[in-house]
Amino acid sequence: MKTFDSFVDRHTGLNSPEDLKQMLATIGVASVEELLQQVIPQNIRLKKALELPEAMSEYEYAAHIAQLAAKNRTLRSFIGMGYYPNVVPAVVTRNVFENPAWYTSYTPYQAEISQGRLEALLNYQTAILSLTGMEVANCSLLDEATAAAEAMLMMYASRSREAVKQGRNQIFIDENIFPQTLDVLLTRSEPFGIEIIRDDFASYEFTGKEFGAIVQFPAANGEVRDYAAFAAKAHEAGALVTAVADLLSLALLKSPAEWGADIAVGTTQRLGCPMGFGGPSAGYMATRDSYKRQMPGRIIGVSVDRLGNKALRMSLQMREQHIKREKATSNICTAQALMASMVGFYCIYNGKEGLQRAALNAHTAAVTVKGALEAMGYVVRTQAVFDTLEVEAEASVIQDIALAREINFYYPADDCVRMSFDEVTTDAELQTVVEIFAEARGKKAKAVKRVEAATIADEVARQTEFFTEAIFNSYRTETEMMRYIKKLELRDISLMNSMISLGSCTMKLNAAQLMQPLSLAGFQNVHPFAPADQTEGYRELIANLEGYLATITGFAGCTLQPNSGAAGEYAGLMMIRAYHQSRGQGYRNIILIPSSAHGTNPASAAMAGMKIVTVACDANGNIDVDDLKKKAEEFSSELCGLMVTYPSTHGVFESRIRDIVDAVHDAGGQVYMDGANMNAQVGLTNPGYIGADVCHLNLHKTFAMPHGGGGPGVGPVCVAEHLVKFLPTHSLMETGGEEGITAVSSSPWGSAMLLP
Repeated sequence: MKTFDSFVDRHTGLNSPEDLKQMLATIGVASVEELLQQVIPQNIRLKKALELPEAMSEYEYAAHIAQLAAKNRTLRSFIGMGYYPNVVPAVVTRNVFENPAWYTSYTPYQAEISQGRLEALLNYQTAILSLTGMEVANCSLLDEATAAAEAMLMMYASRSREAVKQGRNQIFIDENIFPQTLDVLLTRSEPFGIEIIRDDFASYEFTGKEFGAIVQFPAANGEVRDYAAFAAKAHEAGALVTAVADLLSLALLKSPAEWGADIAVGTTQRLGCPMGFGGPSAGYMATRDSYKRQMPGRIIGVSVDRLGNKALRMSLQMREQHIKREKATSNICTAQALMASMVGFYCIYNGKEGLQRAALNAHTAAVTVKGALEAMGYVVRTQAVFDTLEVEAEASVIQDIALAREINFYYPADDCVRMSFDEVTTDAELQTVVEIFAEARGKKAKAVKRVEAATIADEVARQTEFFTEAIFNSYRTETEMMRYIKKLELRDISLMNSMISLGSCTMKLNAAQLMQPLSLAGFQNVHPFAPADQTEGYRELIANLEGYLATITGFAGCTLQPNSGAAGEYAGLMMIRAYHQSRGQGYRNIILIPSSAHGTNPASAAMAGMKIVTVACDANGNIDVDDLKKKAEEFSSELCGLMVTYPSTHGVFESRIRDIVDAVHDAGGQVYMDGANMNAQVGLTNPGYIGADVCHLNLHKTFAMPHGGGGPGVGPVCVAEHLVKFLPTHSLMETGGEEGITAVSSSPWGSAMLLP
């Protein structure tokens, strides 16, 4: 029986059968089937319908997704590790996160219809610069780990000619960083031949072979270290220094620029974004002015319009990889614009006093618990404290007691427990934490009295002002904040106003029913490293979605870890690389890419350590099949594969696609299909049926996820059976293939909160 709230009817945008007739008449066909017969080669048309569950109505979907959210147990999390409970201001949630004017807009390439978004992103950049003390910031990266990896490659690209000639290819990574950050650094470094040196910053001696160093501030175990002398030593040895810095801590601690860092990166999650089982939240990057030309991502700047009035636009570059393509130092495209805007609004709403209050709440909580545990005889390894403690204790005993009280800690080893406090930690929770450790020793906990003042040493305490700009001191009431957000909103064009005819980006309906679950506490308040038995709803959702996407693409496996289409490209290419290496053919490093390809294709291939050979296109923009066959044969002994977009970048189902695929396979290569235009394939053909080996999808293009003005995105990668064992893994959670590549994102399942 046909329901009144069918998703299909709501999504097509057709108000009546007359609309369809008019469209068909305009293009000169009698039916949709006639159109399909004309544009899709018959030898790749699917012979039967996809085997997917029967479609739900909106009402049925709402009930189903609410049940999944309810299966997640949202225990009080003190796990930390880059993800923290926090306050997401309701005025920002209602007016930005849940507002289609903000989440349906496109990347602000057309400045004249994007002044509101551009101002929001400029506010974000200003907040990052104010906290880090740096001179230039971009308007977001994907997450903390990939931001650290971008900084590594940025430092590598900044080497002097002499350093390149000397073969400087080592980077120092302090041993006290988050494991998920190290994961992604390992992934990104390998194709470039970058050698990672892990050691203790305090005792490390530079050898002159290092081009850079990365330290975490505060360190992973919570220790607040003075890195000034270390940074000076690094600079003396000709190495740059990157700080992976906790932004909230910088309300109380010395900024990275003050102690000598050249680049600051990290996550903005705790400044007004939910944990969301790992994302989305914006990664940030800021640096000194002298390195801005090597900085990846988009930078918003102040300019003037044709009448001489102040106006905003993207500065220096639109998309760095479009300029350099195979010479790119980054493949970043979609970032986290919506989340960055939320962070900017959070900072405006709270100002300096609000951030200091939040930071002080986390800090005094940690200091209070430290004192109480030491009084009970526990050894607290973290001595100089911001918000995190590492305590010597029998992890299994503490975990059993903590779980009984519905509390999660992080357990890095059998003999220690780590806990991170936050802006919402209450005095009652401090008492409960202390009682857990008392019970483990058969003691009765004394009443806990919170320390009120900060106990931060002068040499690491912040000495400089921040958030002095008028924007951070003007909108403290909800009414004023609401009006400011609305003022910016009205300067933009989004799907609220009109269609946005941007071809493959398919700006489509982001259905309200699909967006509502993103605000459910059962999805928002889940830590990505929570025990598996607490995240059954997310795991069922992920398993189902991976299965659906594999079926749609005609493949055998799927990963949801990449946070964007470009990140998906990179992950897919790294899996192909791993496949060749597993067969003793690691020398296969040439990738064929048509001249018409999107700029991220050659950029991603360069990031994966591949040599790009460009395939010519004919006068109509289609792949020159003869040229492709010639080059596949010429480089057959070294051929890694082909990257091909289908339908093509200009929207054509090229008739000889199977000949193209066969030519690459015959030469020993793999076929990577760019799924940016997958919306034109769904249910009609698919990459697996065509013969490809791997493809990525853009959930913010084909599958009705919001575009958010330039992110967040999700770039799942689907693979054929022989590549399943190479799906990306994660050091903290079980996921991926048996021989999987190391992680490509901070979180095991990327921006999981967007998946409902």
